[in-house]
Amino acid sequence: MRPFTTRPELTGTYGMVASTHWLASAAGMRLLEAGGNAFDAAVAAGFVLQVVEPHLNGPGGEVPILFAPAGGPVRVIAGQGPAPAAATIDAFTALGLDLVPGTGLLAACVPGAFDAWLRLLAEHGTATLADVLEPAIFYADHGFPVVPNITATVTTVADMFADDWPTSAALWLPGGAPPAAGSRFALPGLAATYRRILAEAAAAGAGREAQIAAARRAWSHGFVAEAIADWCATARVRDTSGRSHGGLLTGDDLAAFVAPEEQPAAVDYGGWRVHKTGPWGQGPVLLQQLRLLAGDDLAALDPTGPDFVHLVTEAAKLAFADREAWYGDPRHVDVPLDELLSPSYAMDRRGLIDDTASLALRPGSPGGRTPRLPAPPTPETAPAIAGTGEPTMDSRGRVNGDTCHVSVVDRWGNCVAATPSGGWLHSSPTIPALGFPLGTRAQMFWLTEGLPSSLAPGKRPRTTLTPSIATHDDGSRLAFGTPGGDQQDQWSLTFFLRLVNHGRDLQETIDLPMFHSTHMPSSFYPRDARPGELHVEGRFSAETRAELTRRGHRLVVSGDWSLGRLSAVRHDATTGLLHAGANPRGMQGYAVGR
Repeated sequence: MRPFTTRPELTGTYGMVASTHWLASAAGMRLLEAGGNAFDAAVAAGFVLQVVEPHLNGPGGEVPILFAPAGGPVRVIAGQGPAPAAATIDAFTALGLDLVPGTGLLAACVPGAFDAWLRLLAEHGTATLADVLEPAIFYADHGFPVVPNITATVTTVADMFADDWPTSAALWLPGGAPPAAGSRFALPGLAATYRRILAEAAAAGAGREAQIAAARRAWSHGFVAEAIADWCATARVRDTSGRSHGGLLTGDDLAAFVAPEEQPAAVDYGGWRVHKTGPWGQGPVLLQQLRLLAGDDLAALDPTGPDFVHLVTEAAKLAFADREAWYGDPRHVDVPLDELLSPSYAMDRRGLIDDTASLALRPGSPGGRTPRLPAPPTPETAPAIAGTGEPTMDSRGRVNGDTCHVSVVDRWGNCVAATPSGGWLHSSPTIPALGFPLGTRAQMFWLTEGLPSSLAPGKRPRTTLTPSIATHDDGSRLAFGTPGGDQQDQWSLTFFLRLVNHGRDLQETIDLPMFHSTHMPSSFYPRDARPGELHVEGRFSAETRAELTRRGHRLVVSGDWSLGRLSAVRHDATTGLLHAGANPRGMQGYAVGR
C-alpha cells in the first residue's frame, strides 16, 4: 500500500515544470507548449515569480542556476552579484556598524538575477525576449491574486513603510492598508520597466540574440543602472541599525557585472552524481553531508524514525561548521574545497558523530589548516529568532525574507534548477523610477578581517541559495530545490536521501514529515545560533520526538505542514518518462506537465 500523499506525482513524456507558485509553473508550461525548451520555460517562470512572490524574490535580487543540456554536462550560471567597489569593512565601521544591516541600501549587492536569466535564454534557449517576459508583464500590469503571506508580510512592516519608506507605502499600502489576501494586485511600475526594456530591445533589430543583448545593456549600462545609481546616491533610508544611510552601488558596479558560467561542485552517492554551486554559495554543504553519510545504511532506517533524523542532523552540524570556517568566494579566498569533499576527510569527521546531540560548533582542519570562526554577535546586536516560517520572522516581528524555486525538464532531457531570492518587497524601499527594491545580500558578509566570508569590494557574499541537479549512471536526471535560507541544504538533503534510499516517488518524498537544525549560526542579520535546537513537524510520532529529546536534541515542534518547500522534476532514462512533484505546504507550490 502506498503512503498517503497530498496529490499524485505527475508523469508524462512532453515536459514538466515545478515551482513554488502555480502561476509561475503555468507560465513555464506555456513556453514548453509553444515549442520552447526547458531553458525558455525556466526563464519565463523566473520572471513571473518576481511578480507573484514579491515577498520572496524580485528583480533587484539574485539567482543561482544549475542547468544540464540533453546529453551534456551540468553547468552553473552564477547570478549572484558582488559587493560594490565602495563596500569595504572600513566604510562600514566608519559608520559605527559591526554588522551589515539586514535592510535598506547599505546591504545592496549588484542585482544579478536579470543578467543570469538572460544569459541562460541567450545561450541555451530558443524563445524571444518578448516570449519570456510577456507572462510577467501581464501579471504586473493586469494584476495577480495576493497570497496570504504577501498580506502577512506587508502587515508586519506596514508601520515601517508608513514612517520610514514612503515609496514602498505608496505601492504596498493602497488606501493606507495592505492588500487583502485573495485580492487582485498590480505592479505597474515594474510592468513599465519591463515594457521599456522590451522597447529598447526591439529597437536593436529583429534578431533574437541582438534583442537579448540590448536588454542586458539596458539593465547594466542603461536606464535601469542609472536609476539604481541615482537612488543609492540621493536616498537616505532607515535600516535595521536604527539609522538612515544611503547606498554604495554605482553605475560602474552594474556595468562591470556579467553573470559567469562555472563548473559545479559534485560528489557521487548511490549511483547518482549530485551537482551544486561552488563555495561562494552554501551548496557544497549538501555534498559534505553526503560524504559523511556514505558509509551508513540509510535504506535500513525508518525515514521518519529517530535514528535517521539524528544521524542526518549530526552530519549537518559538522558540514555547516565547515561552511562557517571555510566557505567564501573562491575568486577572493583560497577555499580548500577538494579536501572538504574528499572521502578521507569525511571518514575522519564521521568519528565525531555518536548517539548524543552535539551542542558544539566543530569545524574541521582540511589539509591541516587551522579553522577560524567569526565571533558570535553580542546579545545586544543579536535578539532571539522566533522561527523559520514562510517568510522568516524574528522576535521583534521583523520579516527577514525567504526564497522561491523552479525546476524544469523537457521532452529532450534538458533540465534546470534555479533558486531566485532577494530584492524582497520589505528588504529595501521601492525605487520609484523602476517599481522594485534592491536586495540586501551583503548582510551575509562579516565585518571582521581575515574570514573567508569577510566583506570586500567585488566579492560575492556566501549565499544560502542552492539548487541541485543529480545525474544517474543510467542517464536519468533529477532537478530539485527549496526556499529556506540556512535550511535549504538540510531540506534538500533529506529529500534526496529519502528518494534514493527508500523507494518513494517525488511527491511521496516531498510530503513526508520534515525537520531541520538551527544549531549553526544564521547567515542573516542578526547572525544568531541556537546550539542543539532541532525543529520537527508535528507529524513525527510521539515516540520519535521522545527519543530525539532523550538524545539531547532541543526539540521545537512546528506545525504539521510547516517545514520544507521542495519542488522537483525527473527524467527517467530507462523509461523515457518525465516526473514532477511540488510542495503542498502553504498551498502555493504546484507542478504542471504532460
